Amino acid sequence: MRASVMLDLDVLDDPAAAAVVLDPIKSRLLAELGVPGSAASLAARVGLTRQKVNYHLRALEEHKLVRPVEERHWGGITERLMVATARSYVVSPSALGRIGADPARNNDRLSASYLIALAVRIVREVGQLWRGARKSDKRLATLSIDTVIRFKSPVERAAFTHDLAQMITKLAARYHDETATDGRAHRLVVASYPAPPEAKS
Repeated sequence: MRASVMLDLDVLDDPAAAAVVLDPIKSRLLAELGVPGSAASLAARVGLTRQKVNYHLRALEEHKLVRPVEERHWGGITERLMVATARSYVVSPSALGRIGADPARNNDRLSASYLIALAVRIVREVGQLWRGARKSDKRLATLSIDTVIRFKSPVERAAFTHDLAQMITKLAARYHDETATDGRAHRLVVASYPAPPEAKS
């Protein structure tokens, strides 16, 4: 993927970049820079002086969160138009270092904390893989299935869980080939939790 293309989403694993994007003012500027803007135009929109906006833009540019797209010359003044490098951002647990969630440190596989740690690992691993794929201008092979199931009773939910586990075990046994030296391992994660009230099937 070319660096000039605005990403739909980027994963930040650098602690300094994460700190920058979590700053309320810089976060507001990033939101405004879904379309190109200059320090002067941003200043009018966010209620800051152009000098202060320039200060924040320099920090965002230093961490590759914004990039210049055009220069305009007015007399002796050069005005740069900047744009965000992505429409939205996710902070990877890698940015937290050793205190980041890790499913290997949780033995209770039925707990909410273990599920969250799994989700965190997905963000970390897929973020790293996706960054490498973009540098090589390649697509990353992924699979996502997202649905909502309304169970009639806890008994039905337990039966579904049992059937699903059996099916996945059979499929894994059918397709897993430990002898395939040129094959590539893929991680499969299946998760279930009560859907919030606004979720739709």
